[in-house]
Amino acid sequence: MERHRHIGYQGLLGLLLLIVWWPLAWLGLTPVSNYSFFPLWLGLVLTLDGLNEWRSGTSLWRRGKRRFVLLFVISAPFWWIFEWVDRYLHDWHYMMPLHRSLLVYAIMATFDFSTVIPAVLEMSELLASFRVGRLLPRIPAWRVSAAGVVALEACGWFMLLLVILLPRYFFPLTWIALFLIVEPFNLALRQRSVGWFLARGESAALWNLMLGALATGWFWEMWNYYSMPKWYYTVPYVDFWHVWEMPLLGYGGYLPFGLEIMSVFALGFWLIERQPQHYTRLVNRQVEAAAEPVGERRQAKTRLRQRSTESLSDR
Repeated sequence: MERHRHIGYQGLLGLLLLIVWWPLAWLGLTPVSNYSFFPLWLGLVLTLDGLNEWRSGTSLWRRGKRRFVLLFVISAPFWWIFEWVDRYLHDWHYMMPLHRSLLVYAIMATFDFSTVIPAVLEMSELLASFRVGRLLPRIPAWRVSAAGVVALEACGWFMLLLVILLPRYFFPLTWIALFLIVEPFNLALRQRSVGWFLARGESAALWNLMLGALATGWFWEMWNYYSMPKWYYTVPYVDFWHVWEMPLLGYGGYLPFGLEIMSVFALGFWLIERQPQHYTRLVNRQVEAAAEPVGERRQAKTRLRQRSTESLSDR
């Protein structure tokens, strides 16, 4: 008999935050609206998490509250990397209604940037619950060799160098370079990331990540348009046909950005937890389990038995 599913208290809290902070952000009710970004995006993250619990019976929050917080911790330094790269690009700019000291700005920005990875992963899991990735063309399986891992790493650093030295011509590589720098480490560690899914021909997870980032990007650009503080773009060659502030062609950057987010999260998870991550659910759980090598499935079952034994002994 199927267990009754509900949106969860975190989802209700998220809806409340959206109801309160969305109007505050767009109506410009200062000074409160000056601080709307983090609570508004926290509201979306929690709402999506509640929807995922309702749809799938599980969610990032329900699978581990400490790891849920870890998403925010990894996300903040991740986006600060792009802020550093933009010092060379000058592709996006911030409009600030108030002058803030460097320390205050850094603290507020860090909180705001911390919502990036949780939002995209939550949206990707929601798409996975609707099996969106299954409806799209299958990407052929590709297992990267040891030499390929080295080549990808070198390619990533070369792309980043091009972005820094010739930003006007190579700015699109911004959304690919970091992925190529980080993902080889996940491959070497056999971490469950983009390469793990690609090696097993599990393209649904990759589509869910890319489209999850694109869908999240729509909310970023939409909420930004009438808000203050806000950002705007000056992108070479493609600065036309704007949808909100973003040039239409700029939305294409969100697709590889989703893969980048997964790579950074997976590596950050390993650095902190020192184990493969089984935390995200980017495809149907039964399909993902079937794609695992037999040895990995046995290890997972062993870990589950150990946890059950530990919980009984604690009692």
